[in-house]
Amino acid sequence: MNTLVLPDTWRGTTTAPIDSTDAYNGFIAANVIFALDRIGLLERLGRGERVSAVEATAQAGDAARVEAVLRAATDCGYVRAEGAGYLPTPAGLEVAAARGYFTWAVGGYHDVFGRAGHLSTGSHGYGTEVLRDEAMVALGSAQCDQSMFAAQLDDVLSDIDFKFIADLGSGTSARVRRVVSGREGSRGLGIDISRPATDIARHDIAAAGMQSRVTAVRADVLGLLGTQIDNDAAATQVTEVDTVISFFLLHDLLADPATRSSIFTRMREAFPKARTFVLGDTMLRGEGDTGGPLPAFSVGFELAHAMMGVPLHTKETYEDLFTEAGLRIDRVEALATPHSWLYVLQAD
Repeated sequence: MNTLVLPDTWRGTTTAPIDSTDAYNGFIAANVIFALDRIGLLERLGRGERVSAVEATAQAGDAARVEAVLRAATDCGYVRAEGAGYLPTPAGLEVAAARGYFTWAVGGYHDVFGRAGHLSTGSHGYGTEVLRDEAMVALGSAQCDQSMFAAQLDDVLSDIDFKFIADLGSGTSARVRRVVSGREGSRGLGIDISRPATDIARHDIAAAGMQSRVTAVRADVLGLLGTQIDNDAAATQVTEVDTVISFFLLHDLLADPATRSSIFTRMREAFPKARTFVLGDTMLRGEGDTGGPLPAFSVGFELAHAMMGVPLHTKETYEDLFTEAGLRIDRVEALATPHSWLYVLQAD
């Protein structure tokens, strides 16, 4: 099944050129949205609840500073004053649903974006002086999964008979935990290179009482694909997996041109019992996709990865690599995040 209808979220609303006033206020607004989430108010606003600085700081925090953030959110049009508190506006509900983008960009990549000039001149290097916040990147991905992709992935997985599912680049393992909880008798394995993300995953798995069904391991997926199973990963678990899912990791796996052509073949070899691969990624915009109003995410995604030295690839490149690895495209759908696609691949 091919669903090539593009979601409304792919149609941008930000017209270029972006003047200095909009650019400056957009920067402040993004930080206000992220602050609301870190304070713990954005999720409540997304449910339509009234919030207040006094209530938010009843246990700890600075009420005056929280009030300042809420006033700034009012100026941005995200909330409106209501008595001693604030209620969300329609725009506030929309940004609450999209909070994962802001966790990803402001929380995860603030240093990369803020030092793009330093990286470009060579005065700073990525991975040494400039780093991304791995925990925030993982959290932002989990938030996007919950609000934008969960229903679509659940629909896709409803047609797949799996018993043991592995999520490559699982972050906090929120996705694999949710998927396994919805399928009686199934087990899950979350694999991520980030220690902070894996620590969060293990805490959340234990809090949900799912230790017997879901395991979070810290391992380099590239190491796994090279049959070098290290860190916390157990070889026996990997060989039992019958279905592999991975979202927004593939561009990292394809970064090295020396191994790019063999990645999906190695993925099949690393999971010998897996017959189904559900893979999603954001892809490089084609020439015909640029020049119009800007959607969310695309420009930031491309800039961040350019600063990290990670090349991106077109949809056509991905499909050629799938075919070369003997993976048949059974289903392809557009995801809510612009220029992102979901594939169901069968290893015949």
